[in-house]
Amino acid sequence: MPGNWGHGGRVPGAMAPAIDGIRITMESALTARDRVGVQDFVLLENYTSEAAFIENLRKRFKENLIYTYIGSVLVSVNPYKELEIYSKQHMERYRGVSFYEVSPHIYAIADNSYRSLRTERKDQCILISGESGAGKTEASKKILQYYAVTCPASEQVETVKDRLLQSNPVLEAFGNAKTLRNDNSSRFGKYMDVQFDYKGAPVGGHILNYLLEKSRVVHQNHGERNFHIFYQLLEGGEEDLLRRLGLERNAQNYQYLVKGQCARVSSINDKSEWKIVRKALSVINFNDDDVEELLSIVASVLHLGNVQFAKDEQGNAQVTTENQIKYLARLLSVDSTVLRESLIHKKIIAKGEELNSPLNQEQAAYARDALAKAIYGRTFSWLVRKINKSLSYKGADMHSLGNASVIGLLDIYGFEVFQHNSFEQFCINYCNEKLQQLFIELTLKSEQEEYESEGIAWEPVQYFNNKIICDLVEEKYKGIISILDEECLRPGEATDWTFLEKLEDTVKNHPHFVTHKLGDQKTRKCLGREEFRLLHYAGEVNYSVKGFLDKNNDLLFRNLKEVMCNSGNPIVHQCFDRSELTDKKRPETAATQFKNSLAQLMEILMSKEPSYVRCIKPNDAKQAGLYESATFLMKRVTIYLAK
Repeated sequence: MPGNWGHGGRVPGAMAPAIDGIRITMESALTARDRVGVQDFVLLENYTSEAAFIENLRKRFKENLIYTYIGSVLVSVNPYKELEIYSKQHMERYRGVSFYEVSPHIYAIADNSYRSLRTERKDQCILISGESGAGKTEASKKILQYYAVTCPASEQVETVKDRLLQSNPVLEAFGNAKTLRNDNSSRFGKYMDVQFDYKGAPVGGHILNYLLEKSRVVHQNHGERNFHIFYQLLEGGEEDLLRRLGLERNAQNYQYLVKGQCARVSSINDKSEWKIVRKALSVINFNDDDVEELLSIVASVLHLGNVQFAKDEQGNAQVTTENQIKYLARLLSVDSTVLRESLIHKKIIAKGEELNSPLNQEQAAYARDALAKAIYGRTFSWLVRKINKSLSYKGADMHSLGNASVIGLLDIYGFEVFQHNSFEQFCINYCNEKLQQLFIELTLKSEQEEYESEGIAWEPVQYFNNKIICDLVEEKYKGIISILDEECLRPGEATDWTFLEKLEDTVKNHPHFVTHKLGDQKTRKCLGREEFRLLHYAGEVNYSVKGFLDKNNDLLFRNLKEVMCNSGNPIVHQCFDRSELTDKKRPETAATQFKNSLAQLMEILMSKEPSYVRCIKPNDAKQAGLYESATFLMKRVTIYLAK
């Protein structure tokens, strides 16, 4: 397997630069403990053996050596505990030192990218990947902290550094949640550009966000929670704040917080996290009014979840919780009567005339949940824009900005396989397929082609090119997303089941697709009639089609949009543009929006010099010190080894 992928041919073992007058060599910098196992898998005697790979990981993990290289790729094993390897002293050890001079570390990747940025004058990106719970978010934080401490500084730069760091707890509060795999799982994708001036100082930043898992707002699987901010507010919010928001401390009182039946989690301290988030908001330029307006929206979602309906004499829905409507009207600054009527009626146009058609109980519950998801999802996008405004470069020295270069950090949801997988897991795993394809294109494929073009004799590395799976998902007309969109947009009674039938007819012969109907006897035993299975690069996943059409359409009834457009809450007013009410064009589906934004992300990443951090989970119990058997890990590691 070739080393030095994409790093300008930097050679291991070169002499390190002087630090405090002392020239550190590899021998003096490495302790005996650092040399447990092999620090670079390329140097393994049996480097093609998965068993040898796993054993080397195990040896190092037992000594709390969680970092190991594969060439210039960093493999990181989640220790599920705090390690004393992130001090300022550790940062100094890696600053300005050649990549292979000291033991593997996230700081080495951070420093290597920074020095490449400065010497080669080419934008960099660090791709952090791995399955859910493998430690991607923590890796991203460590890189940001490294730049905050080690890069040149000035008064303005210090402000930018603070804001870059403090954007994390805010985005985590609103975009992360406890899942079965991870207590702090990113339920959105994040790409952050850190901008550096010609002196190498961080002077700004910009965040792109991808596919927030809005369905979590209204429903959570057993053992999972809603987004952190709801629990943080209830646990940590001051008494007078909760009183103004009409909230009680007990999370059990809110329907949107009890679906997963684990509102309280011993490993999460919502009260202390609230203090961190509250402080962070002030650092990133939120004044008291901004915070009050933002929290009013958070509270309104909780009140929406408690709006209940009953049938009237005609079988139509009527609101039975008038108190919740009053709170909602005050928090969202809307007319209570108009809001109530909009929750139980749908505006339709018949023969050029507008009519208010009554909803039944089930339809009213759908409208309520759609409103909650729309309010929260749009507020999250507004929050990212607000953070970007605080991170934007505002210096008088335009020369600095004109010569600005960037290091991009990609911290995006990892590959997911749950007992029940739905539309969200389908999108998340599609994203991981695209990232794996990028990894193949930028490393193995390009490296092998370069060796061949230069006539260098070497043994080719066999690997699976997953373009076949990406095409299955995104191909025009015949891909899964196109078929899903067609079912969402066509006239007639389209349902999740007609979508599944259309899939079976269109892609039935694809080697990476199977359903209960298309499978053999063995497959049918473990595949439900409402499911389809994709054979991903990282393993097989069964997806239930239930909810695919609703989630892809992501429609909010027109009259509820009208109510929100008239909101007196400045944030809500910005989130709901009146132009939507007159725009006759049907909005793009959720899957198509995601596909297009992923394509843009791939373009961004392709334009930069990449570095890779591959995160691995040592066990599924989130337990410190536990490294599960080789049999268990074998499948997981094949995700990270090019095969």
